[in-house]
Amino acid sequence: MNDLSDLLRPDGVLTDVTAPSKKMVFQLLGTTAGPLVGIEPRVIADRLADREKLGSTGFGGGVAIPHAKFDGLAQVTGLFVRLGQAIDFQAVDDLPVDLVFALLSPTQAGADHLKALARVSRRMRDRTFLAKLRGAGSPDASYALFATDEARDAA
Repeated sequence: MNDLSDLLRPDGVLTDVTAPSKKMVFQLLGTTAGPLVGIEPRVIADRLADREKLGSTGFGGGVAIPHAKFDGLAQVTGLFVRLGQAIDFQAVDDLPVDLVFALLSPTQAGADHLKALARVSRRMRDRTFLAKLRGAGSPDASYALFATDEARDAA
């Protein structure tokens, strides 16, 4: 299943965002996610930064998937940010990152967290899909791409 609408809400999608560092991206994710999931924005930012200290979540191709677990969270929740300018994320390929899909999971969501991470990772490795995300003109257009169960283009 390629449709990620069970993880991502339209109000969890931001495009053409200016954030000159990972720390600023995490703060933006906290500010955006806090009201959606009922967790203090600073806690979200700090937890994502703590996870990042274990190793970069930038997995290449201009994509990062920061993720962390939280007490009191009801379900796995995703947020997507397309940066207006790519930033250094210490990605495995040393390329700057402009597409960030964050996953926030309940503390006890072991298997669900891993399944969500695998689904997002599969989708974010599809070069055709990434090109569409980079060309999407609005947050709504970006969300629509995530909400479709479109198979990989054969091209």
